[in-house]
Amino acid sequence: MFKILRIVLFISLLLGAGLSLSQSVLQDSLQDSTKANIPNIVYTINIDGAIGTVTADRVIDAVTQAEEAHADLLVIMMDTPGGFNDAMWPITKAIMNSTVPVAVYIYPVGAKAASAGVYITYASHIAVMAPGTNIGAAHVVSGTGQPIDSVLSDKIMNDAVASLKAMAERNGRNAQWAEDAARQSVSITSTEALEKNVINFIAADFDDLLKKVNGFEVNTALGKKIVKTGNPFTKPIKKTFIQSLLEIISSPNIAFILFSLGGLGLVLELYNPGAILPGIVGGICIILAFYSFRTLPINYAGLLLIIFAILLFILEIKIVSHGLLTIGGVIAIIIGGMMLVDTADPSLKISKLVIFAVAFVIGGFVLIAFTLALKARIAKPTTGAEGLIGQIGIVKSRIDKSGFVYVAGELWEASSDEAIDENVEVIVMEVKDLKIKVKRRT
Repeated sequence: MFKILRIVLFISLLLGAGLSLSQSVLQDSLQDSTKANIPNIVYTINIDGAIGTVTADRVIDAVTQAEEAHADLLVIMMDTPGGFNDAMWPITKAIMNSTVPVAVYIYPVGAKAASAGVYITYASHIAVMAPGTNIGAAHVVSGTGQPIDSVLSDKIMNDAVASLKAMAERNGRNAQWAEDAARQSVSITSTEALEKNVINFIAADFDDLLKKVNGFEVNTALGKKIVKTGNPFTKPIKKTFIQSLLEIISSPNIAFILFSLGGLGLVLELYNPGAILPGIVGGICIILAFYSFRTLPINYAGLLLIIFAILLFILEIKIVSHGLLTIGGVIAIIIGGMMLVDTADPSLKISKLVIFAVAFVIGGFVLIAFTLALKARIAKPTTGAEGLIGQIGIVKSRIDKSGFVYVAGELWEASSDEAIDENVEVIVMEVKDLKIKVKRRT
């Protein structure tokens, strides 16, 4: 009996152990299955064009959104000719202090990361380029956009190079090439960049990027972190309406057009007081233009020339100069437009085509307004007593020293140096004391 009990107990223990093991295996399997279905959140943002204040605001906002969502990765897809230092440094600082891994992807084919784009790429935790892209030409520019070549500028250059080197060391990239890009403005292709350890990967497209960065270890603000993109859920961060609007008006070409159109609106309002609409539109354009000027390196001599041109256009309407003031205004606005944005970067210059088009359009409008104003001044009066002079009338009562003439819809007492019979056409020569003097129409 005792032996049977031991056998039953042994079998019970085996069954319990087997059941416990099977439950453990089942739980592990369920946990693995659950983990496999957890999506990896990947935020994306596009930078296309010059780096400006609006771009900096967008990138900083994207980093903040990714951190709040505890995203696994933020991808900045970039194609830029460069930009301004005041916008570039906040972007690099935001990326380097991000708790979420940030990858800069120079994309699509034919894209480039020049000037400020090099600094942003080096600040990123992961640098990726598409085939057929290039990176480089990171020579430092001053706050006004001009190349820094003076002896005094060595401090600025050395500081910029030191920043690039610090980024390179932090992210394990080629520090020497970074210095060459800043000091000598060298540029390289994506293949050369990979060979020189300037970037981490070459990716054919976005999906290829996600596959290659999966499992990659990076240094974030919170320390080392493994990037997880095995089960990606992509969330693009699109521009808001306000960001799109501000980005458009921050363009040097648009800024110039807005300020010029604002001046034209004021000119038209002064030409025709009470029109209201030109004044409202002009005021709005000038305010938006001044926002744009805040984001651009403005040469105030160029700005003053444009203001001077607007003053000349206003004076043209008030003073008969036979077009000389308009010609001076057109010349001033062309020179001012060429000087307005103080930068050596061709991509940030105002287009000469835009400058000449705006100058001649505004000059044309002013000439039209001047012509209408001049005609109004010299035009013969058409109302009142003076408006009767030169009018043709019909004698209704024989004029013998005096009589009556029907003219301009009314019957007037008339006199003449000669006798004129009824129903004869006459011309009004003079108006005095509500009487008219006429002569026979020949």
